[in-house]
Amino acid sequence: MKCKIERNTVQETLILPLYSRKLCTELYPNLYKDETAARLLDQIDYDFSEAEKNSRSLMQRFGALEVAMRQSDLAFEVRDYLKGHPNAAVVNLGCGLDNTGRACDNGRCKIYNLDFPDVIALRQQLLPAGNREQNIPCDLKDTAWFGKIDASGGVVFFASGVFYYFLTQQVRELVRGMADAFPGGVLVFDAANRTAVKMIAKTWLKTAKIKDVGAYFAVSDAAKEIGTWNSRLQVTSRGYMLGYNDLRDPSVSGFFRFLARVGDNGMKMQIVKIRF
Repeated sequence: MKCKIERNTVQETLILPLYSRKLCTELYPNLYKDETAARLLDQIDYDFSEAEKNSRSLMQRFGALEVAMRQSDLAFEVRDYLKGHPNAAVVNLGCGLDNTGRACDNGRCKIYNLDFPDVIALRQQLLPAGNREQNIPCDLKDTAWFGKIDASGGVVFFASGVFYYFLTQQVRELVRGMADAFPGGVLVFDAANRTAVKMIAKTWLKTAKIKDVGAYFAVSDAAKEIGTWNSRLQVTSRGYMLGYNDLRDPSVSGFFRFLARVGDNGMKMQIVKIRF
């Protein structure tokens, strides 16, 4: 029985990142693999013809490369943390249908996937929680979910494509709260500067009817800007297109490597890592 997804629903917004991850796996197999994405797409009843048509365009393919790099950078940081804290909690903030937690599973960690209730309901159908794993319905901005995370063995939080939709003040309050609740933990997420966030916002602001893009979370110099939020925070960042991988793979054209440099340097597309 396939799971039907209607157009113009919250659940539809989960399909396109999933499709991007499948596309990345096909286009850049040496750089990125997401077997779950292809498997889940087979279980979903949805008209993919538009996504398939778009996937042939150059910018769509570069977008897929961005998704691939972002996911593999975040997975690198999760695995890196688990080396020193093998029993840690691995927490996917705004998880959608992403399976990075399980992809990084070392057989000992605890995996938590957090998202809005309707998203988690769909996830339970398609990706029911496995051993040492919980799917938690919540609003990330309401910190009641802190109490559900067992951080006794350490904790690494990651968020992919999530904080662009938060106001700066909301991210600041969340990070400060996490620093108090989870000392010794780490948060990693992707961010970009004001110019890039305005470009990202163009696509979703139309539907959200939001006027003031300037209030949304954007970062140019992470250490300087986020470091002032709390004296305990240790903030570092790396470009997310080339900061972890030089993209010298035959599947990536020279033009895409050029665009990757523009993204990292001009748009400040970066993976921010905060140690609490």
